[in-house]
Amino acid sequence: MTNKRDYYEVLGVEKGASEDEIKKAYRKLAMKYHPDRNPGDKEAEEHFKEVGEAYEVLSDPEKRQKYDQFGFDAFDPTAGGGAGYGGTGGFGFEDFDLGDIFGSFFGGGARQSQARRNAPRQGETLEYILNLSFEEAAFGVRKEINIQRMEVCQDCGGTGAAKGTKVETCSVCHGTGQVQTTTRTPLGMFSQTTVCSTCRGKGKIIKSPCRSCGGNGMKRMNRTVTVDIPAGIDEGQTVSLRGAGGHGINGGAPGDLHVTIRINPHPIFTRRRYDVYCELPVTMAQAALGAEIEIPTIDGPMTYKIPEGTQPETVLRIPRKGIPVLRSKSRGDHVLIVKVEIPKNLNERQKKLLRDFDESVSEHNFSENRSFFKKVKDLFNK
Repeated sequence: MTNKRDYYEVLGVEKGASEDEIKKAYRKLAMKYHPDRNPGDKEAEEHFKEVGEAYEVLSDPEKRQKYDQFGFDAFDPTAGGGAGYGGTGGFGFEDFDLGDIFGSFFGGGARQSQARRNAPRQGETLEYILNLSFEEAAFGVRKEINIQRMEVCQDCGGTGAAKGTKVETCSVCHGTGQVQTTTRTPLGMFSQTTVCSTCRGKGKIIKSPCRSCGGNGMKRMNRTVTVDIPAGIDEGQTVSLRGAGGHGINGGAPGDLHVTIRINPHPIFTRRRYDVYCELPVTMAQAALGAEIEIPTIDGPMTYKIPEGTQPETVLRIPRKGIPVLRSKSRGDHVLIVKVEIPKNLNERQKKLLRDFDESVSEHNFSENRSFFKKVKDLFNK
């Protein structure tokens, strides 16, 4: 056992990794080195066994605790010479099979792998990114999207065998998908169960594969799926379609389709949750005197009265003219940020009018101006 790699190193996780992290790492590596994906690759097969052995220990809280405390000695019958291993425990090496000790690593792992291989499995979960316009996200929309998913082959009905032929039971493993070898060692009989290399653990042989799916029983197909986007959906949110993913394997349930939303920028509006923000440029006269002007909203143009004496950067709210709240009858607000535009390129007559106007007003017409320079005067007088 001294040549073994540390189980945490095998799975590529830290010693304090959570159960979910260990499971995620195992699934990734098991998929990478699975015999079905690496036919005839002995190195991949060894990695697959190594990954399965590491997961067998680290996924079991009791075994993991022993491994963390004693390392590989926790599972080495020669370590410690304690009772039960030919010392003073009442039986000798001839009375037990080392396969019982290592069964969880090899035999058990192979049996579990075979069970998982032939058991019903849920189809693949698909991810799709859907771009929407600002208005589509605000009010909801029905969209048709094109996806690719694995489906049961219609030509062979999922058997993988060509029409008119049958799937045969593997003559080597007799349909179990695994073979067992027993070796006599100085410590006793050592039994090892491995995946059958003839049928690659499937327990069956297809002599005449279906031409449509290549004997897989599944094939990737292009499909059009309709997605109903609810009003008020926001950037990054996901609409899940149950059962719209890949078909199940061995009679398993179909996977799901997750549609993640991306919203295209709008030339005028921005969004903050359910409020719609819009910068509103007005003239000096409109800001000073007030005015009725036409403003844009997501519902279309509407007439709005700018109050007299409106200052730059004033925030004006129009209730319930914003984004519909997701799955609710409520709505956000339409928010106007006032931008007072100072005129440029004035002619002489316009400049004279402004000078005359400036001379006609007093500091009492400019509260902020008066307040600021009063503070300046008080500061310098001190």
